[in-house]
Amino acid sequence: MGEAKGSQSVWETKRNFNPARIGQGVRSIEDPALIEYLRRNNIHLEICPTCNVQTDIYPVYESHPVDKLYHSGLPLSINTDTRTMTNITLNQEYEKLHPAFGWDKEQFLQCNLHALKAAFISEPVKQRLIDRLLETYHTL
Repeated sequence: MGEAKGSQSVWETKRNFNPARIGQGVRSIEDPALIEYLRRNNIHLEICPTCNVQTDIYPVYESHPVDKLYHSGLPLSINTDTRTMTNITLNQEYEKLHPAFGWDKEQFLQCNLHALKAAFISEPVKQRLIDRLLETYHTL
């Protein structure tokens, strides 16, 4: 939702399904009211920058709004989308985010924490994974 059709499809999804997370909601950035709604309601966005460039949503990686979405305070995660189509790993996606937007350990940690908090798993499992993630990041 919200990739090819734009922000109106995110609104449509919200009206029809009231989701807790939205895949490919990258073009939400085009509607400030939508960004505010997503932030206020803590709706998680799954963002796949390389896929968005490969499908011509954005002409080059550096023009992708992932950094603006991140700095707008939205909970988001970085994803690879369909790996057989995009041919990128999550590590490679991170390696692209660093030079393009200056992302480092702090941004990657926040995105991973957002991903875990939005995961469809039980709270005890979620908390164990969050604790393990924080422990691992603090040793880096």
